[in-house]
Amino acid sequence: MLVAFSMIPLDKGDHFSPYVAGILKIIEKSGLPYELNPMSTVIEGDWDEVFGVIDECRRELAKESRRISIKIWVDDKVGAEDMLHTKVKSVKEKLDRG
Repeated sequence: MLVAFSMIPLDKGDHFSPYVAGILKIIEKSGLPYELNPMSTVIEGDWDEVFGVIDECRRELAKESRRISIKIWVDDKVGAEDMLHTKVKSVKEKLDRG
């Protein structure tokens, strides 16, 4: 399954990169495959693994923030593997960009 999420502290101004960096350290420690993009982070794994990591990120951010906005999108496709890469590859193939 793929889970895209964004998590920001609402009480910390306009610049969130230090908080995103802290969240990425937690994700990297988990060993789950992930990709960062300008608007979210996408993690691949099973439900319990991914949501365990997201909860750990939330708990860590809550140490510094009294209010956190979290957005989560889930693509739960049974039997799919390496969706981080195969979904993009499939679209590029259809665009003849291999």
